[in-house]
Amino acid sequence: MQVNREAKFRIGQVVRHRFYPFRGVIFDVDPTFNNTEDWWLSIPEEVRPRKDQPYYHLLAENSETEYVAYVSEQNLLPDESGEPVRHPQVPELFGPLKDGYYAVRTKSAH
Repeated sequence: MQVNREAKFRIGQVVRHRFYPFRGVIFDVDPTFNNTEDWWLSIPEEVRPRKDQPYYHLLAENSETEYVAYVSEQNLLPDESGEPVRHPQVPELFGPLKDGYYAVRTKSAH
């Protein structure tokens, strides 16, 4: 039986990882795990998240670099720093940051 859950976080929201020192802005959400089995098994068993929860795609950053991350809902918290995310793709997808959320840019037809 599949449980229909509503995502706790939303696209444009700035979040941080519960355990690891990185943060990012959400640009996509999967209702449940949607990555490879090898990826999931590469996570140490003692910290491996459940598959039956939303997973978030982040434009992420840590103190050294920017990258794309895939993170389970149970491992995210709202980022309350108020600081912008420096990932270079943020301006392509989002407008201004306000109260922990980026405005989602609408695509214009050319």
